Amino acid sequence: MDTLFLMNSLWVMLGAILVIFMLGGFILLEAGSTRMKNAGHIAGKTIFTFGLASLVFWAIGYGFIFGSNGNFLVGLSDFFYSGYQVEDMGLATSVFFVFQLAFAGISITIALGGFAERAKLSVYLVFTVLFSALIYPVIAHWIWGGGWLAEHGKQDFAGSTVVHLTGAMAAFAATILLKPRIGKYNKDGSANNIQGHNQVFTALGVLILWIGWFGFNAGSTVAVDDGFFGFVALNTNLAAGAGAVSALIISWMVLGKSDIPTMLNGALAGLVAITASCAFVDTWAAVVIGFIAGILVFYSARFFEKRKIDDPIYALSVHGVAGVWGTLSTGFFATPELATVGLPGLFYGGGFTQLGVQFMGVAASGAYAFVVSFVILAIAKKIMNGLRVSEEEEIMGLDISEHGSYGYPELFVTKDQNVGS
Repeated sequence: MDTLFLMNSLWVMLGAILVIFMLGGFILLEAGSTRMKNAGHIAGKTIFTFGLASLVFWAIGYGFIFGSNGNFLVGLSDFFYSGYQVEDMGLATSVFFVFQLAFAGISITIALGGFAERAKLSVYLVFTVLFSALIYPVIAHWIWGGGWLAEHGKQDFAGSTVVHLTGAMAAFAATILLKPRIGKYNKDGSANNIQGHNQVFTALGVLILWIGWFGFNAGSTVAVDDGFFGFVALNTNLAAGAGAVSALIISWMVLGKSDIPTMLNGALAGLVAITASCAFVDTWAAVVIGFIAGILVFYSARFFEKRKIDDPIYALSVHGVAGVWGTLSTGFFATPELATVGLPGLFYGGGFTQLGVQFMGVAASGAYAFVVSFVILAIAKKIMNGLRVSEEEEIMGLDISEHGSYGYPELFVTKDQNVGS
């Protein structure tokens, strides 16, 4: 068997493992950013929904994205994927499948962040199935599977739109329908800061995500022969660093204190933003893209909070706003040498053409993800007698109300237990 085929397969498999391990980062990030009475629930539902999304992706999702005999909207073959080998792909097709499955799992994890601390577990189940079958695969086909946006030259190397904006817009629909958590807003409309219970967890989660992003972006080269994955990794790291620094600076300037959650969100925003452009821009542009993303995430979070959009893990700002900026950034910074898809950006003599394509892709993908998610959840709200747990259950925490045990059992004493027992 060809050595390059084996090396490519091994490299992409490593990328898939890194992306799947990002779920561990999301568990720590989301649990650390919320209250301890929901920590076990958050950890458990992340594993459960990834398992469920994997089955749906195997049965339907992969075929809708990459299936042949399709059209400009969706693929129409390869359902219940068999693991067969396509000879001209340059790597094991089954490895490519696992890699793509990992991306789908990340997108639904982002979407479910908008449900945090108040949604029924049954709603997670229903939405995971429908998101993984009808929302993510359709947008992924449009851009990565030869759909209509691919025909227009839409640039999204590793998923600022496909993965992050799609998940964020689904989260947006959920936050609107679920409404804010109890105690988030006062009668006069002012917001209370419901702090997460463990900033160390949150920081460790961000670090795991940062490392996993090398699989996300550099792994998307799906080849090792020219070493280009190293350049993609470099751009990824520079943007993350710039986002962390700019978010820290802007929080210090505005708040008078260097806010740790803002800094952590800045790093993630830089990573999200560079995901679309990491293979299309020079290193200096990667720094600019990340730096701007860090500032955007600070002001975006304040914007949504003032409008009573309760987003506990900042999915709208980190994955939505930064995803939009990252997607549009290639329309400014894509170089003639690196723009293997589409055209060079505005700053490189390409005019407004590519920027227009990027904007069209953001608008169409974001609108589709939001509208379909909203409709699904609105119907589920009627059929399932609401999306949200009762007030009593929310106050006691989803650990005990949905699962019958706490993630931190030593810290909670029930009426049936004696202190110290």
